[in-house]
Amino acid sequence: MSKITFLGAGSTVFAKNVLGDCMTVDALKGFEFALFDIDHERLNDSEMMLNNLKKSLNANVKVTAYHDRKEALRDAKYVINAIQVGGYDPCTITDFEVPKKYGLRQTIADTLGIGGIFRNLRTIPVMQEFARDMKEVCPDAWFLNYTNPMAVLTNVMLKEGIKTVGLCHSVQVCASHLLDSLDMPKDNVQWKIAGINHMAWLLEITRNGEDLYPEIKKRAKEKQQEKHDDMVRFELMDKFGYYVTESSEHNAEYHPYFIKSKYPELIEKYNIPLDEYPRRCVNQIEGWKKMRDDLVNDQNLQHERTHEYGSYIIEAMETNQPFKIGGNVLNTGGLISNLPEIAVVEVPCLVDASGVTPTYVGDLPEQLAALNRTNINTQLLTIEAALTKKKENIYQAALLDPHTAAELSIDDIIALCDDLIEEHGDWLPEYY
Repeated sequence: MSKITFLGAGSTVFAKNVLGDCMTVDALKGFEFALFDIDHERLNDSEMMLNNLKKSLNANVKVTAYHDRKEALRDAKYVINAIQVGGYDPCTITDFEVPKKYGLRQTIADTLGIGGIFRNLRTIPVMQEFARDMKEVCPDAWFLNYTNPMAVLTNVMLKEGIKTVGLCHSVQVCASHLLDSLDMPKDNVQWKIAGINHMAWLLEITRNGEDLYPEIKKRAKEKQQEKHDDMVRFELMDKFGYYVTESSEHNAEYHPYFIKSKYPELIEKYNIPLDEYPRRCVNQIEGWKKMRDDLVNDQNLQHERTHEYGSYIIEAMETNQPFKIGGNVLNTGGLISNLPEIAVVEVPCLVDASGVTPTYVGDLPEQLAALNRTNINTQLLTIEAALTKKKENIYQAALLDPHTAAELSIDDIIALCDDLIEEHGDWLPEYY
């Protein structure tokens, strides 16, 4: 029996989306869906939910919850990763509250910035454990990574020798959401996206062969006259020429221009939701209490296939019917030729029975590559820190972060890193 293993299966809603999608795929009949999570209560919830879904969809699959990670992984053909190390309490709280003492504010802190660095540092050791287990019990499995910080964690798994592709939600909805927000039609639209995760660029967008960018920019400038929830991305498009894939609240903290203690009026001007991620976490925790019974105990639970890439990738590999994704892969051979080859980039990829084959993009417009490099610098130094266990590499990663460096002095950045290391305690390995 072929096997799909889901690590972090206590993410019940996401497990429903990805594994529910897989239940609708004929080519996956007879598969075992192996669930693993360190939270056994949430693991049990997901097992009950998926068995209800299996029954209502009449899906010919086996759903099994495991308490032993290695056994969950044993002989897996595909491994889906959706973990969060440290959770909201204590680690997300730490990521936000300690920097606040230095006057450093954040919005999401799950990708870059000081919060993204420390999210990486506590997650990478767990990912390395996954890689060790996989090399022992399922060395040929494909690892589909949904966990942020995407670029760094995907890079680490590739360094460990695991066949890995990083998957984000933003690429496949970028163009349609942009057109919706500007009341423009979406039929017969073609687009091309490339860059790095959360900062990939809508390089081309046409409808019936006509370039849509002139009309997009015209309408975006008009929309900027009133407050809306995508003002940062529209400002970046106005100044740098292209629309970026991930949300304005994310991009507000990837650049040095928007969250600035010396210019507090920018928060209002660009409608930037400071501390957005902690709010979402609290709302999700409260929402889950209300949602749980409906989702877990509904024996008539239904599901329609979502836009998540996971099931389409597995289907393409099983059937050899090609499918195109926006995937996070190593920039081997210079897929994006003006970004470092040792970085992970987000580019169009073809998926079929031979695996994931990324496409060559060439040079990005230089201003876009320059913005990407500012984020790649911190990503690569964060990996260096995790591999060497040297504090100086953590300091260097933070010193190179655009937002942190724009706000704090060298001494304050180093002191902040030391405070975060101390506050994280056992969530981090020993650094020297």
